[in-house]
Amino acid sequence: MNIALIGHGRMGKEVEALAAELLIKVLKIFTSRNNPSGAGLTKESLKGVDICIDFSTPATVLGNIEAVVGAGKSMVVGTTGWHQQTEQVRILVKKHTVGFLCSSNFSLGVNLLMQMVLDIAHLIDRYPEYDVAIHEVHHRGKVDSPSGTALSLASIVLQSMKRKNTILHETPRATLKPEEVHVTSTRVGHIVGKHTVLFDSEFDSIELVHTAKSRKGFALGALVAAEWLKGKKGFYTMKDVILQ
Repeated sequence: MNIALIGHGRMGKEVEALAAELLIKVLKIFTSRNNPSGAGLTKESLKGVDICIDFSTPATVLGNIEAVVGAGKSMVVGTTGWHQQTEQVRILVKKHTVGFLCSSNFSLGVNLLMQMVLDIAHLIDRYPEYDVAIHEVHHRGKVDSPSGTALSLASIVLQSMKRKNTILHETPRATLKPEEVHVTSTRVGHIVGKHTVLFDSEFDSIELVHTAKSRKGFALGALVAAEWLKGKKGFYTMKDVILQ
């Protein structure tokens, strides 16, 4: 499989290094220098590329998606901060008949956690004694807050618990409402990523915790997703990969 990397920050470099170990060829690397606003992503520049993997920035990712999909290439996107435009991207993917897979977190462990939260939250919803909250911790250089993963976990809770319908990720100015799920963040030091989903009652607590040990796990998930996506058409997420 031949891939192109879009964005060559920490995650892009992790994917490049792991791809070499897995004998996956990185055919092209696109950065802000050779790809301003997606202009470097053309049919000619992507010739021979099977899958593009994007770990760029929230400010540039939509332009990259439009260019790659428009060039008829399939794409794996790990950049967050653009999901308000998901429906727009779905339309583009369908129009150009390509494969597209996105996730707020490519860690295989995190995606297994999401499936567990889906199942447990559904059961917990039967017992009003339990409330739920989500907390995430990342290094101080992380751009978005809360993390895309924390918001994805919160969305799963809303999907599974009928009595929850609102995500609150600001400091409460009043008593938390019963229908709200509080999502909090901490930015400190060099922590790769830690996500905790807490189900709490007067009698006991249940905690589901995922702690990332290195970015290599995210890189592995992105490459597993790229291998899975090759030859497929349509819009997918890591849930499709996990439940294949």
